[in-house]
Amino acid sequence: MTTQSELQTRYNDINRGVYFIGTTPPKSDTPLDKVSEIAEKLLDRVSDIDFDGLIVYDIQDENSRISKPRPFPFKSTHDTRLYSSLLNKKSNHPVITYKSVAQSNSDDFDQWANEAWEKYGVKDVVLVGSPSKDNEISLPLADAYKTLVDNQHDFFIGGVTIAERHASKKDEHQRLIAKHQQGCSFFISQAIYNPQATIDLLTRYAIECQKQDVKPQRLILTFSPCGSKKTLEFIEWLGVNVPEATSLRILNADNPLHESIQNCVKSLQQILEAIQPYDLPLGLNIESLTNRKEEIDGSILLYKLLRSKMDNFLAKKELAALSKS
Repeated sequence: MTTQSELQTRYNDINRGVYFIGTTPPKSDTPLDKVSEIAEKLLDRVSDIDFDGLIVYDIQDENSRISKPRPFPFKSTHDTRLYSSLLNKKSNHPVITYKSVAQSNSDDFDQWANEAWEKYGVKDVVLVGSPSKDNEISLPLADAYKTLVDNQHDFFIGGVTIAERHASKKDEHQRLIAKHQQGCSFFISQAIYNPQATIDLLTRYAIECQKQDVKPQRLILTFSPCGSKKTLEFIEWLGVNVPEATSLRILNADNPLHESIQNCVKSLQQILEAIQPYDLPLGLNIESLTNRKEEIDGSILLYKLLRSKMDNFLAKKELAALSKS
């Protein structure tokens, strides 16, 4: 067994993107043999695309975060480590495992981490804090990072970044720098439907890194297609800002899924054009927020479109650098 994450070595090359497929573990009442089948089905669906790894989310209830009822009822899922381990073995690709830490204590979390590494082969972890500041928090996020950094195993640690939080508090770039100092080597955004909020955050982060002479960490931009009013409600319930015009265009389109895919492609184009002057290492994560077949197929098409756009952007940057050398 290697003593370091495979992703760690890939992340070092600023000129290449890193590309992920995001998914959730099956519901906890799913029999284990069926869980294995679901993993195989997912990998079969993505077998014709070239990706660097998968991301497995830790689904929490989050009712404390918002008073609106959840559009899709919450159901607990299988252990993220178990599903990550299955996907890793079946795909031979690295898997980033999300872990919600608010309800743990330091010792429990340390045990979780040791089991993650030793029993499940989990080396790449993204920690998530409490969905609401009103919740009772047993383990603050900063303490969880410290526990993982101090752990005997060499975890590759990531964090979450939320452009919407930057839009309201104007300090997300400072959070990114602080989280890096606490041990984070990459950040994954929540789904992007408002490109301007992401442009503001990335620009501010790039300039702040230049000012402080800090190396920017890898930023993985998440996109998720939307094929129905219910999915759009869920996206907004999750805290994603969907501008009114975007929402109206999707809901009134003859084919909402097609419209949302077009919107995601335009959003990435806008973001890449805006941050072109800065050397930010980037990545993409494409997820389907529902298990509807058309939205899962739509996410795979979206992956192909966005990856080609990102690869093209990075190749042009390399070419421009070559002409200056």
